[in-house]
Amino acid sequence: MSQNLQKPARYTITAALPYTNGPIHIGHLAGVYVPADIYARYLRLNGNDVAFVCGSDEHGVAISMKAKKEGVSPQNIIDKYHGIIKQSFQDFGITFNNYSRTSAEVHHKTASDFFVKLYEQGDFIEETTEQLYDEEAKQFLADRFVIGTCPKCGHEEAYGDQCENCGSTLNATDLINPKSTISGAVPSLKETKHWFLPLDRYEDFLKTWILEGHKNDWKPNVYGQCKSWIDDGLKPRAVTRDLDWGIPVPVEGGEGKVLYVWFDAPIGYISSTKEWAAREGKDWEPYWKSKDTKMVHFIGKDNIVFHCIIFPSMLKAHGDFILPENVPANEFLNLEGNKLSTSKNWAVWLHEYLEEFPNMQDVLRYTLTANAPETKDNDFTWKDFQARNNNELVAIYGNFINRVVVLTNKYYNGIVPTPGTYSQVDKETLDELKKYPEIIASSIERYRFREAGQEVMNLARLGNKYLADEEPWKVIKQDEERVKTIMFVALQIASALAVLSEPFLPFTAAKLKKILNISQSSTEDSLEWKDISEKEVLLPAEHRINEAELLFSKVEDETIQAQLDKLEATKKENENMNKEVDPQKDTITFDDFTKLDMRVGTIIEAEKMPKAKKLLVLKVDTGLDIRTIVSGIAESFSPENIIGKKVTVLVNLAPRALRGVESEGMILMTENADGKLVFVNPDEDGVENGETIN
Repeated sequence: MSQNLQKPARYTITAALPYTNGPIHIGHLAGVYVPADIYARYLRLNGNDVAFVCGSDEHGVAISMKAKKEGVSPQNIIDKYHGIIKQSFQDFGITFNNYSRTSAEVHHKTASDFFVKLYEQGDFIEETTEQLYDEEAKQFLADRFVIGTCPKCGHEEAYGDQCENCGSTLNATDLINPKSTISGAVPSLKETKHWFLPLDRYEDFLKTWILEGHKNDWKPNVYGQCKSWIDDGLKPRAVTRDLDWGIPVPVEGGEGKVLYVWFDAPIGYISSTKEWAAREGKDWEPYWKSKDTKMVHFIGKDNIVFHCIIFPSMLKAHGDFILPENVPANEFLNLEGNKLSTSKNWAVWLHEYLEEFPNMQDVLRYTLTANAPETKDNDFTWKDFQARNNNELVAIYGNFINRVVVLTNKYYNGIVPTPGTYSQVDKETLDELKKYPEIIASSIERYRFREAGQEVMNLARLGNKYLADEEPWKVIKQDEERVKTIMFVALQIASALAVLSEPFLPFTAAKLKKILNISQSSTEDSLEWKDISEKEVLLPAEHRINEAELLFSKVEDETIQAQLDKLEATKKENENMNKEVDPQKDTITFDDFTKLDMRVGTIIEAEKMPKAKKLLVLKVDTGLDIRTIVSGIAESFSPENIIGKKVTVLVNLAPRALRGVESEGMILMTENADGKLVFVNPDEDGVENGETIN
């Protein structure tokens, strides 16, 4: 390893900057923010100096597109979603030291200074290239403002930067039959000048740093993607764009251009650190420039290239900055078997969850950690959420704590009893307890948060098994002294849980500390991570605990069904929006239309056609006569339910024999979004049979 720090002086932890074109959903949480927060909380519990930074990514085409769609300014969009995102993170317990935004003055200056330094050092290539231009909108088209056919897979709705069907990275000029998403016009090619970062210059550095230096400690999915990019040969990448929203290019000739969002966004980590340090009266530079600092980037797999190849190349070019020690990127989280989609509203939005499940932040944190997509894409289901809550948090963790606290209050009025002589089981249980800090820490240090979370639950299982085996509620009748020891041991496990579960279940840990009357601040009598394995006694005899309160509540079936119904409604809405409408038929004249004789009629008899699955034989009063009509509606309607139904009948259709029955007309039908047939009929009162429709 190139920079294997055994005991860093400080940690800089970054979490991917969320785009402010929509709220936060569970995919973001599982992929980035929950694991990053677990790591930061764990480090702080171990007394480390931590700068955990993030902020809203407020530039780029996604913002401009959202603004155009909603008919407002980009500033309106970023202010709206920055507020929602920041509040959601706060309410969910994500403990950023600083949450900034890339529209902040400190960021504009930091990004501009960074660009100027590379520019003055001669690190950029200046090139005039042909870019797609929308003559109607009078502007160059950034990647996401172009749509066309993917040259690699033939998908007809590929964007100018990526095909979401096959995952290929593209240039807008690669698209077949490109079209502007702004005006719908076919764009032309027009010359424009831009600055490029020549990534090929950094290939040797990246090979040494990643392919040799991090072969054994980076996750295989991260290492593999980096290797693939490097092996394919790196190419210069534009760092500027022709846009009116972003950080203006701060050099001569940069008028009307902005820094490309991929260049300015990662610098947001540096500017967020600066903002925090200024507020706290600290020096920001050691967190980004000292070799005894360990830096870790938490991201999703779609950001691997930017954080492992492009941003490190930028930092290397600049020359003053350290490189990340690890980039433990996660794969994607799906929802109920389908890919999460913000545009299709196929998501569980954090701000909505917090409203609909008050005081249940830890249930979602626990479920997302247990299903974390650490090595492959994983699936969130509401049934699993319910099972994790009811069968693990309530039945194991909550049950153990409740029994310990209730019995301590019942037997000793909430005073921790003085233990007698430990039995062999007591000693083995306490020895087992002391192993957990190291077991959990080992998993966290290797970014295996899923594994670490389950070890916390295993500690609760240890407590449950101990109580179930020792049965203090039975022993109390014969040996009161023995019960004091049992309850003392159980209370030590409960105290350990209050500390070791904090990174995973912070709201629960705080509640548990309150119940056990343990200090929650960093004072002499508060418990730290290392105390669980080093201290002989965590909760001393004669210490008073408080009354029991439920840590978790059971999630009922109807609550889950409401969420499933909400998703089903979303699915239906998407189907309706995406339903293809049959194209218009050839134009006819008014005379053609007048040849159709459509009348109001009433179905007076109906029966199934023998040996025909789809056909009903109807008797219809057309006002002219009562005639037989054979209609293919048997799969949508039963005969008895349509007798007396008013219908629209085409009465002058040439008769046709169907399975030996002559049909004299046709009933007019349409189809709803679910594919169900619907009668096209007059529903006003007083419309008589035989009335013409024209």
